[in-house]
Parts: sequence; C-alpha cells; structure tokens
Amino acid sequence: MKINLAVLPGDGIGPEIVTQALNVVKAICSKYNHTLSYESALVGAAAIDAYGNPYPDSTHKLCMDSDAVLFGAIGSPRYDNDPGAKIRPEQGLLAMRKKLGLYANIRPVAVFPQLIHRSPLRRDLVENADFICIRELTGGIYFGQPQGRSEDGNTAYDTCVYTKPEIERIVRLAYQYAQKRKKHLTVVDKANVLSTSRLWRQVSQELEKEYPDVKTEYMFVDNAAMQIIQYPKQFDVIVTENMFGDILTDEASVITGSLGMLPSASVGIHTSVFEPIHGSYPQAAGKDIANPLATILSAALMFEYSFGLKTEAENIRQVVDKSLQVGIVTEDIASDGKSRKTSEVGNWIVKTINNI
Repeated sequence: MKINLAVLPGDGIGPEIVTQALNVVKAICSKYNHTLSYESALVGAAAIDAYGNPYPDSTHKLCMDSDAVLFGAIGSPRYDNDPGAKIRPEQGLLAMRKKLGLYANIRPVAVFPQLIHRSPLRRDLVENADFICIRELTGGIYFGQPQGRSEDGNTAYDTCVYTKPEIERIVRLAYQYAQKRKKHLTVVDKANVLSTSRLWRQVSQELEKEYPDVKTEYMFVDNAAMQIIQYPKQFDVIVTENMFGDILTDEASVITGSLGMLPSASVGIHTSVFEPIHGSYPQAAGKDIANPLATILSAALMFEYSFGLKTEAENIRQVVDKSLQVGIVTEDIASDGKSRKTSEVGNWIVKTINNI
C-alpha cells in the first residue's frame, strides 16, 4: 500500500514526539512492505513566527493532498501569558478542524495494567476500564457566532450553536462505534437547561430507533463527570458536544494514570488527523524527556482507521505494551527511577517491532 502523510510537529515537545512516531511508522512500513512518503509543515506558534498565520494555506494544502496527518501539539507560553494577543497558536488547531471538516474526535480511554498503581482511583474501580469518548469537534460554543467583548471590555459573550445535521452525523458515528464494541451508547448533554442540548437529545432519540441492537442511555454532563470517577467501567461509547467533550475527555484521561499514554483521532470529511491528547508541554521542550508513547499509539490508530491495517496497528500496540512491561519508559511513568530518554524509548520500540 502507498501511504502519503502530512507531518505537523507543531510546538513544544511536538517535534520530539512526532520524530519518534514517524520512525515507528517507517519501521512498520518497511516490515509490511508499504511505500511511505511524507512531508512536514508548520502549524501553531511555529507557523505564526514564520508566516503570521497559525494554519497557513500551504499547510492546509499539504493536509488535503495527504492520506493522513500525524500531528504533535500546539501551544506556547508566549501567547498564554499575553491576553491581548490577536493571533494565538490554538486558532490554528480550530482552523485545521474546520477546514478539514474534522467533526469527530475519538479518544480511547484504556487502563494499562502496568500503570494502574498511578491512577488516582482505586484499582477495583479502574481495572479493565475501556471506553471511547466521541466529541463533536466543529460546532458548539467554540465556533458559534456572535462572540466577543463589549467596547468597554467589561462584558464578554460566546454563543453555542448546533444544527440538526451536525448532531445527527456525530451521533450516527457513535452508534456505529458502539455496534462494533459492547453495544452501549451514552449520550451526554444538559437538556434540563440548554436549548442546544434539548436538540441533541431530540435528534439522538430519533436515531435510537434505527439502532435497536444498541442500548442507549442519556446522562446530564454533571452526572457524567461524577460517574466517570465513581464507576468508569460502566461506559462503552460516550458521545457529546464540543465543550462538554473537551472537559470530560481530559477528566477521563486522568484515571488511566498518565496523560502521556493516550492517543486520539480526529476524523470527518477530508483528511483525518492523529495526535496525542497531552498538549505541547513547553517546560520539557528540547530536553528529550517527553513521553512519545501517546503519539506512537496515535500512529497505531492511523494505520487502523485511515488505512484499515489492523495487523500493523496491533503490532505497534504490542510493542508499546512490552515497553511498559520491561520498563523502557520516560520519567513521567518510570516506577523504579530508571527512566529513559524520549529518543531511547523510540529507538527501542523501532528495534523491537520486527520481533513481534
């Protein structure tokens, strides 16, 4: 198979972790006789510095011309600490999602047995927890108009907007995922307060009739936030709107014991994007200490979701699991004080791929 990738390292630790993931992609392609071509481009703060635009047209064209996007992270303290900045790196991420039509963010939440002791929850609560959060990504309050501030600066406003077609396509996708798993879907909203949530529930109830093989339940977002902590094993597939999904997926990631282990996929109309969930972590940039495993696991999602190559994806996951078993890990998850560098973990995984 011919695989053509857009590689967007981004900011902070992005270049370091993407380098390791790309090396893994190369190793897998070599092992399974796939032809790989790739090209890199700037996004985020790096793109602002070079072009004055966090998602330049040249980067977008590369993404559109590619089969998939391997993405690192966006964000810089230079902009975080400047409330008056008119252009921010995160605007590049929103622009990429909108222009590529990435309406669904898929985040697996699975607890690795070797990291259970790092979870803030009791072992009996998190052991074997395994669910997927599907977050609507191009609508809601992050994109709704109008938004802004009054002339005197004392009032600010954001508008949450959803249309029936936007809700229908994301909920239908969630049902399709549920059918492939344990046939259990939880729709999270705030229908007792918000008009947009009432539309979400109406549309979901209409679609529910088309999927009688799936058990559907509805949960208010505040209750869902509690239930994820109290009994995470009850969930299989969760679907929700943009801001709720942003918050709940970060909450859910904590129960696994490490943000550095969780991949994600953003899929939709055009090219899909695969990235870790942990952000740019600027404090660690350039130090060769960042955990590359979430980005490597995102590459596994890429092989499976974009190319249908399940064997290749499973090969990556098995090697990552083995790295945890033998302690070839970075300092954030090392339990014996014997941590490895980002590059050392990546190199070990590349060398081990051919043995599994």
